[in-house]
Amino acid sequence: MEALTSIVGWINGVVWGPPMLVIILGVGLFLQVGLKFMPLMKLGTGFSLLFKGREGSGEGQISPFNALMTSLSATIGTGNIAGVATAVFLGGPGALFWMWMTALVGMATKYAEAVLAVKYREKDELGNFVGGPMYYIKNGLGAKWAWLGAAFALFGAIAAFGIGNGVQANGVAQVLQSNFGVNTSVTGVVLMILTAAVILGGITRIGAVAGKLVPAMAISYIVAGLLVLLINIGSIGEALGMVFTYAFTPSAAEGGFAGAAVWAAIRFGVARGVFSNEAGLGSAPIAHAAAETKGPVNQGLIAMLGTFIDTIIVCTITGLAIIASGAWTSGESGAALTSLAFELSLPGFGGALIAIALSIFAFTTILGWSFYGEKCVGFLLGHKVLIVYRIAWIVMIYFGATADLGFIWLLADTLNAMMALPNLIALALLSPIVIKLTKEFFASGGQSEEPGGTPAE
Repeated sequence: MEALTSIVGWINGVVWGPPMLVIILGVGLFLQVGLKFMPLMKLGTGFSLLFKGREGSGEGQISPFNALMTSLSATIGTGNIAGVATAVFLGGPGALFWMWMTALVGMATKYAEAVLAVKYREKDELGNFVGGPMYYIKNGLGAKWAWLGAAFALFGAIAAFGIGNGVQANGVAQVLQSNFGVNTSVTGVVLMILTAAVILGGITRIGAVAGKLVPAMAISYIVAGLLVLLINIGSIGEALGMVFTYAFTPSAAEGGFAGAAVWAAIRFGVARGVFSNEAGLGSAPIAHAAAETKGPVNQGLIAMLGTFIDTIIVCTITGLAIIASGAWTSGESGAALTSLAFELSLPGFGGALIAIALSIFAFTTILGWSFYGEKCVGFLLGHKVLIVYRIAWIVMIYFGATADLGFIWLLADTLNAMMALPNLIALALLSPIVIKLTKEFFASGGQSEEPGGTPAE
């Protein structure tokens, strides 16, 4: 295991080096500028379309609202609780600033992903709409880029077991063991049963469950987090000051915090930001491609809300709670650090609240990523192997729940970058299409949309 960890660690250092951070932020900024910052200016329009989109108005399997909830089910997970805490622990308070930057440019990335997913989606052998990076690479860039679409699908199929399965199951198992004394094996078995009950019903059942669980859990966590911030309101100003200061200057050692260089704040802020909101990874458009939407831009406006809700709202609440409560200097990391921050502010039940929230968050993430993974496998091998993939997915939950957390985080972090590269290349090359569709949409007052979709080859 030590040799494997060393190898993966070396690969991680390469794929998450300066070039990757430049590419992720660069592509997002390039799209924001090309779209004339429309994703930021039209945030209200996105929310308006979201609430109108509870019922579908076009071809697809799930409503636009449930498509976003499925996307959010995969993003609002351990990244929002353990991921933010890990970023602050390793990069200092300044890491939160770089998570914000990742999200602000990531809104344009997520918008473009969904626009292309709907524009270039196609129907599979069962008559269901399928889409995502592998399809907009194949249908948008042509045969000479087919290898890039296959590379994304391969990385996505493998990465799903780390990002959406192992990390999530491990997070639930660890937090339930530390807070309630539940054996990790028991947690693994229960998660397997609950997951099987949902994912064997396909995207319709996943979307229905996500449409109910995600809003309820997100609102509950936000309310609890705001209560923690209210209790620590006298320290909010100082906490924000540290976020902006340490984003550009090294943070000194304090208490159990070892200190961090500016590079660490940038690296872990961007890495955990991408892990949390998944903008640029290419995962979310797989869900948005199944939406019953009027057209690409409509769904893009809804999709970009996922990044805003996940990082600008949920991750900010977690990060400020950790910093304002003073827990960030305790020496704790991961979910334990967030749990400590809430427990310090809400003695007696703050830690239990985080345990429950993380468990629900992680469970819905497992559901969302199971869909992403199987669509990647379906692209490579066809729909006949999907039942085998679902069974393997369910079985692997147990191993994730009982494995070493450090290695799983490292593996998931590495596979994130491996997925992102093919997708970011495609987004850059197809950006003229995104900009053209956007201009046409707003020039016609939002009336020029036609449902996307191309015949299966």
